[in-house]
Order: sequence, then structure tokens, then C-alpha cells
Amino acid sequence: MVIVGGGPAGMMAGLLFARAGISTAVLEKHADFFRDFRGGTVHPSTMEVLDQLGMLGRFLERPHDKVYGAQIRIAGQDYWIGDLSHLDTPAPFIAMMPQGDFLDFLRDEAAAFSSFQLELEAEATGFVEEQGRIAGVRLADGREVRAGKLVLMTDGRGSLVRRQAMLPLTKLGAPMDVFWFHLPKTANQGEALRGAIDTGRMAVLIDRRTYWQAAFLIPKGSGDMIKARGIGWLRDQFAALFPELDLSGGLESTEDLFLLSVALDRLDKWHRPGLLAIGDAAHAMSPIGGIGINLAIQDAVATANILAAPMARGQNIDGLLANVQKRREWLTRVIQRGQKLAQDNVIGAVLSGAPITRAPLPVRMLDRFPLLRRIPGRIIGLGVRRERVEAPIA
Repeated sequence: MVIVGGGPAGMMAGLLFARAGISTAVLEKHADFFRDFRGGTVHPSTMEVLDQLGMLGRFLERPHDKVYGAQIRIAGQDYWIGDLSHLDTPAPFIAMMPQGDFLDFLRDEAAAFSSFQLELEAEATGFVEEQGRIAGVRLADGREVRAGKLVLMTDGRGSLVRRQAMLPLTKLGAPMDVFWFHLPKTANQGEALRGAIDTGRMAVLIDRRTYWQAAFLIPKGSGDMIKARGIGWLRDQFAALFPELDLSGGLESTEDLFLLSVALDRLDKWHRPGLLAIGDAAHAMSPIGGIGINLAIQDAVATANILAAPMARGQNIDGLLANVQKRREWLTRVIQRGQKLAQDNVIGAVLSGAPITRAPLPVRMLDRFPLLRRIPGRIIGLGVRRERVEAPIA
């Protein structure tokens, strides 16, 4: 089989299918896995998968930080809103690790299986179709790579299957984009994800051990307008949300800003004969909750659970591709519905300038009663439906 895209879904799927003895080639268009501002949160549900594979101990030996809770600042007051520390799971915390390091780990584990192959700087630019079935991909260098039984698309929201309109797409929309940037960090300031909301502005801080990865939300399509206001304006906005931070040495130029165009959408159909899309290629998620990576990992586990054993037996699996979508689509819709509600009713209202004078009652209740914080902690950490590894090992 051929897997297009070496992100979390692609590398996990590559590992699982190779582990089942299936010849698996992962094609990644870049020269390595390291790019700024990719997600770096490995949730408890993903570490459960690593534990089931016997890999969790080796994963935790790699440099990472642990996040046990979530905190939000509303109108200048801090509230605790999530607690993962009581989860009944092998790793009841979010592991903060640059995504490139996580993908390197999956590559190293997959390399133990002789049926695994990773090819870097291999960009897929088209499909090979024979008798109405996808039989492989064409690469930018002119080569054709034949897939055997399946081309698995895990190449993100810019997927080739989307660019070539191979499958129908439903757009749910988003009221915001995000500017990502780095800020200096002078000391450890707690084991929590931190957010802040005030009238007209919203931001998030993610601890990256030696620096903060910061996100500042802006109205959809306003990136150029915000840049035109100058970096001083953005520094003032961020300083108003987090006055305790020392911004010296950070946010010195608009060149420091990376714009993420937020999308929330999903394919109506994830498959056609010989072809299956999963992860962001099938359903682009909003950054709310930081769950996109882990949803993609769960997609990969479900895909291997359903397809690996029949493929290892030499069966035609075209008729089984719909089972992957059936297994994963419902919870994708549930999560996207929740994200859209948060976008429309919270983020959109904040960015429109609606006055904020105090936290909503649910936030105040979470802060006041620690037991309640376990509910959002469970949703963030374990999701709606966890997949357990059932794919065979050769």
C-alpha cells in the first residue's frame, strides 16, 4: 500500500500496517518532519495506543513536558477549567513534544518492521487510475508509485484528494484565523495550557519548555489588516492579556507571525475504489481543544483495525473502505458540531467586540468545584470514542 503524507495519521498508519506484515510506503513531500507551529500536544488517548503497542516507555524517554490541566483568564481573572490528572489511563496528562520529535519517534519504531518504507521529498501530484480504480500516485519527479490494494491519503487539509476534487466536500466555516508566534520564556510557569479572553481579543499560550508558542485569534480574513497596524499594536494587545509576561526579545517584526487560516470541513465521502482519506484530509478540524492530531491518530488505528487483517490475507478491501468512514464519521461530526458552537457563540462574539465583564457561569462552576474539572479533562484527554489496537502483528 501507499500512504501519502507523513503526518501523525500517516506515520501511525504506516507503523500499524507494516507491523501487520503489509508492504507499506509512506511518501512525505518535505525533507524532514520539522516545521514551525505544527501541533505538539500528544493526548492521553494517543499514549494509550502507544502503550498497547508496547512503545509508551520508549516514547516517554524522549524530551517532553507534562500538562495536567487547563486554565483560562477572562476579564483579568484566572479560572481552572480542566483536570486530566485523575484519568484512568497509563499517562494521565498531555505530553508536550514538538510534532517533529513525535513523528521521528514513530518513524524509528516503524523502521523495526522490514515491510515499512519512508520516502522523503516525494511529493504526490496526481493519481494513477485504471479501470475506475485508484492504482497509485504520480510524483513531482515524474515517477509512478503503484499501491497494490490501497492509496491512503493522510496529507492534511491541503490534500491532493481535495485539490483535485476527487470527493465531495462540505464546508462548515470559521469566524477566525490565528497568528502563531514565539515568545521568550524565562522560567517554568506551571503545568497547564493557558488561554485569555477579554473584550475584542483572545489568545493562547503553549509551554514549549524554552519558549512560549503563542496564538492570537483574529477575525477571518483580517491578517493583512492586522499586520498593517504594526507589530506594536499586536504587542500591546498581547501584553493586555498577559501583563506578567516579559515580551522583550519577542514580537519584533510582522515577519515573526505565521498565519493559520482556520478551516472546519469534512468530506461527504471518504473513499472510492482503491482510495481512502483519513485525518485532516477527510475532516479539517478547528484548533479548538488541540485535538486534531489525536483524532488523526485514532483514525489511523481504526483504519488498520478494519483493513490490515483482510489485506494481509490478500483480500480485495474496496468494499470495506466505507466501514472506516462509518466507524469514525459520527464522532467527527460530534466534535465538529461542538467546535462550531464554540466558534459561533464564543470566539465570534469575542472578536466582534462584545463586552466581557465576567466569566460565564459554567466557567465559574468549574473553577469553584475541582471535581467538575474532570469532565472537560476527560473530553480533552480521551475524546468521544477511543480506538484500541486490534490490527494483527506479523
